[in-house]
Amino acid sequence: MDPTAQTPVSDLNQQGSDDQVEQARGDVPMMGQIGQSVTDAEALKAVDDVNKSQIIHNDTTQSETQNTQGQQSITDHGKSSDQIRALGEKIENAAIPQEFKAELLDRIARLGMIRSSAGFLSSTYIMEYESTSRFVNWVVEMPWDKKSDDLLDLSKAKEIMDKNHHGLEPLKKRVLEYIASLMLNIKNYGSEAHLVKAPILCVVGLAGTGKTTFARSMAEALGRQFERIPFGGMADSRVLRGQSRYFPDAEPGQIIKKMVHAGTNNPVILLDELDRVTDTSRANIMGVLIEILDPEQNVRFTDHYVDYPFSLQNTLFIATANNVSSVSTAVLDRLEIIQMPSYNDEEKIAIGRDFVLPKTMKMTGLLQNQMTIAPEVWGPLVRPLGYDPGIRGLERIITGMCRKAATVIISGQAQTVSITNENVKQFLPEW
Repeated sequence: MDPTAQTPVSDLNQQGSDDQVEQARGDVPMMGQIGQSVTDAEALKAVDDVNKSQIIHNDTTQSETQNTQGQQSITDHGKSSDQIRALGEKIENAAIPQEFKAELLDRIARLGMIRSSAGFLSSTYIMEYESTSRFVNWVVEMPWDKKSDDLLDLSKAKEIMDKNHHGLEPLKKRVLEYIASLMLNIKNYGSEAHLVKAPILCVVGLAGTGKTTFARSMAEALGRQFERIPFGGMADSRVLRGQSRYFPDAEPGQIIKKMVHAGTNNPVILLDELDRVTDTSRANIMGVLIEILDPEQNVRFTDHYVDYPFSLQNTLFIATANNVSSVSTAVLDRLEIIQMPSYNDEEKIAIGRDFVLPKTMKMTGLLQNQMTIAPEVWGPLVRPLGYDPGIRGLERIITGMCRKAATVIISGQAQTVSITNENVKQFLPEW
């Protein structure tokens, strides 16, 4: 018998015992562990292959994105950069003083730093961008170098004033003197350095005498834009000078707003009813008015929101008041007071017949030949309710008469209406 063909049972048992000992020590893996080790190796290899594939895909995508950014920005940073670039272009294209332009560009650079650090979707960047964008839009719209041409024609100016107003000869004479001085300066010197400073007129008169309307006619006679700032009930000087832009709800004051709305740096601005400001803020408002009305100070008027000097030297200011007793002495010292006289009966008849009636008929839809008022009616018509210094009472009466006439025509009772002493009571308004 071949000694190698058979193994004693004791030797097999001994060999099994040795394998179990080695497996227990971990020197030789068990049969189940061998299969499990192979499976783990394959899984790790598969994961490694996926990672390599993902890295290649990311590199390709990043390369494609970089190539696309040259044509169109598709990332958050690119979008934010377009917003900032648009603000910078607005500043560069605007006629802003170079010193102020450099300050604005620094603010834009700071905005870009905030975007780079926080991202354009962050609340910090959004709030800063909204504030900066609003500020830049106001600044670029300010008429730094935009100026309208004056209509330097005395006959044309007188024609416009006579068309809109009856009487008021002292006021008309004062405006014609200003236009004549302006024309003479341009003719003799031809330089803005020698131009006469705009006078600051203050028309004082009772209510309804046409103070506001006269200021509008003055702007039309000069060919300038007209703006109005009401002072009735004004309770805060920041309404004129604005609020610092570091407050969330900050905005420019009425002076800058009206200049932006006019689009020129030489409009006619009416400061209406200076005596109607509240008592608690009267001192502060009068202090701002001193700077606005003084030709030596308003050349560098500084709004709190803009925070940069803006010249008001080309602006023609006109003030109105019913009574100057509540206006401070320092403000009165910078005003040229002109009294607006009350109208007598003859002037009221002329104003009502030539100005108020045609305008009111047009407003109520009446044609010129559809309603007439007999001359003898005007006498008792101008003073039915006692003394009235202005013409507002007369305007209300004429408006009521025109509406009653329109009712008669629309209802088919008549095609035209003629008001005489016999039927005037039928057309007077009822209170």
